[in-house]
Amino acid sequence: MAQGPSDRISAQELAQAQGLLGTVLDEVGRSYLGRRDIPELVLITLLARGHCLLEGVPGVAKTTLIKAMAGAISGTFKRIQFTPDLLPSDITGTYVPLVREGGFTLRHGPIFAHVVLADEINRAPPKTQSALLEAMQEQQVTIDGETHRLAAPFFVLATQNPIEQEGTYPLPEAQLDRFLTRVVVPYPSAEDEVKILRTYTRETPEPRPVVTLEQMLWLQRAASCVYLDDEVYAYAVGLSQYTRSHPRVALGASPRASLGLILAARAAALVSNRGYVLPDDVKRVAPYVLTHRLLLTAAAEADGATREGLVEETVTRVPYRRADARAELQGHGSVTVADGR
Repeated sequence: MAQGPSDRISAQELAQAQGLLGTVLDEVGRSYLGRRDIPELVLITLLARGHCLLEGVPGVAKTTLIKAMAGAISGTFKRIQFTPDLLPSDITGTYVPLVREGGFTLRHGPIFAHVVLADEINRAPPKTQSALLEAMQEQQVTIDGETHRLAAPFFVLATQNPIEQEGTYPLPEAQLDRFLTRVVVPYPSAEDEVKILRTYTRETPEPRPVVTLEQMLWLQRAASCVYLDDEVYAYAVGLSQYTRSHPRVALGASPRASLGLILAARAAALVSNRGYVLPDDVKRVAPYVLTHRLLLTAAAEADGATREGLVEETVTRVPYRRADARAELQGHGSVTVADGR
């Protein structure tokens, strides 16, 4: 597999990737008995080298889903239970004195793992929440002035309770922007809930490793090789720009959000067994990439407007200008368009 982002993924590599991804989703499905699109979205985020914010009421198997994903990809897994008294050093680690030998040694915090679960992240104050920022963005932490690299792949999945619940703090906008996707985990259907009762009243299924870390890194490189036409880049930028100029939006989607649309769309195409991105891939991931990055005006919130509704409006009203984009690009040389052949 070539590693350059402009390289194409071959049919043989696509089939290999599809087999590995199907195996991971099937294994996660042994433990997480909800809608299949939820673990798909988590896997899309992992393939895109991003981080995922899972939101839902307690008891809808958010933690079960994350543990199953970590187990399936053979990565080390650490859980951080966020509480109001949690300190930043409880996450990153700290230097402790060596009584006999003299000097200090680093006691690694739970951030030093392949998959980190930040459970109920919004129950800790913003100062502690911000301890994750450097790790999520740079894949490193700084402790007492020394920089330490984190493992690869590195994947943060945070669970968040609804803001209206007692003892929760809203996440700072800068931290929300570091999460590639926000996925709301709903209550299971009646059929799925019956399956949960039948499964978890017996022995709890333990996740099994079905792909190696090397294979996971290869899948991430494969996602970066999924072909994406220049017109799709323009479409992603058009979605972000629409939110920036909307009169009901106080804070629109940043260029990082546009990049997130592209990265997630590539991963979504790979999960859908395609080596090229369609506009529908961008539309599919847009609600999960954009919603948590928007901030509505006070007047819009007073009128009952929602961020979800704004993103739905954005996807509906921003056209995919295929013909216009081709005409503009032809002035800069030849262009190849993926038509789904």
